[in-house]
Amino acid sequence: MTTAAIIVAAGRGLRAGGGIPKQWRPLAGRRVADWTIDRFRGQVDYIVLVLSADDGPAWAEFENTDLILASGGNDRAGSVRNGLAALAELAVDHVLIHDVARPCVGLPTIQRVLAALNAHPAAAPGLAVTDALWTGDGVIVTGTQDRSGLFAAQTPQGFHYDAIVAAHAAHPGGAADDVEVARAAGLDVAIVPGDADNIKITRPEDFARAERILGTDMDVRLGNGYDVHRFGDGDHVILCGVKVPHGRGLQGHSDADVGMHAVTDAIYGALAQGDIGQHFPPSDPQWKGAASEIFLHHAVDLAGKMGYVISNVDCTLVCEYPKIGPHAPAMRDEMARIMGLRADQVSVKATTSERLGFTGRSEGIASLATACLVKS
Repeated sequence: MTTAAIIVAAGRGLRAGGGIPKQWRPLAGRRVADWTIDRFRGQVDYIVLVLSADDGPAWAEFENTDLILASGGNDRAGSVRNGLAALAELAVDHVLIHDVARPCVGLPTIQRVLAALNAHPAAAPGLAVTDALWTGDGVIVTGTQDRSGLFAAQTPQGFHYDAIVAAHAAHPGGAADDVEVARAAGLDVAIVPGDADNIKITRPEDFARAERILGTDMDVRLGNGYDVHRFGDGDHVILCGVKVPHGRGLQGHSDADVGMHAVTDAIYGALAQGDIGQHFPPSDPQWKGAASEIFLHHAVDLAGKMGYVISNVDCTLVCEYPKIGPHAPAMRDEMARIMGLRADQVSVKATTSERLGFTGRSEGIASLATACLVKS
């Protein structure tokens, strides 16, 4: 399935104070919008950021990045329609629509919505209302309201792309959110568990609460990986997923991609989940000659299941030959593709050992890697 997220960020949001739209105000060292955008990186194939025409600096900043930009409409529904239109040529199956003012949304919530779309045309997170509900005139309680079956709606709200496009095209306007639009079109909307921390910044005091959530939620893990493979017969080596011509090949049970193995072990290390040998024993013949991409995919998927996103990885290849520099950009791009990261989150570089030791004698290649994971 091809997935996308539309982050609606065209509103002015001045009720939150600060004199500028709330999405551009600082929050825990970054802007609100930056937190929100990063929550979806690595979770979907495309991210559409819907901006106001008045946000000129943001247009310039995000142009030529991994984001697709779309213009805001006259209201929220119009902005969503423009965001959907920006995906029209990309064959998207499922789309998430999220408010930029919810920067604390967690990865489990995003994953629950995406998973529900495999069985339902629409899904959204909701919190069952547990507090007593009153009616009032602003000063005096005038009555009570039954809370049975009531849920507080959250985003991201997910839909089958074609279905929500048709629903918006048919809706007369004035809907509170995209779930209302979907239901008006006859779509069943599954409720998945929401998260009390997935707050929407609306009032000035919400910034302090969001900062507390983001601060207490910060669980950063570092992992190191190290691997060595000796040279043997062959006419090329596989390094960080790229075939590099060379007079000798690397020996190993799999394809002997020493760089990818080190990065994989760094991720396992950050998760305290052992190493490649524990997950893919070399004694098992099914892994003989296997592409190391299998191992790296497993480590990345395991990180996601444990609630972590990969912030960045750094890989150093140690060898005299082949020369890594001409191939480093391709290696970085391939590693980023496999891990679902941006290229600027992946570093691949090389050094020699000044002709000392086994690498200096061109007997093999070593690799060191570090991975940084953040609890989502």
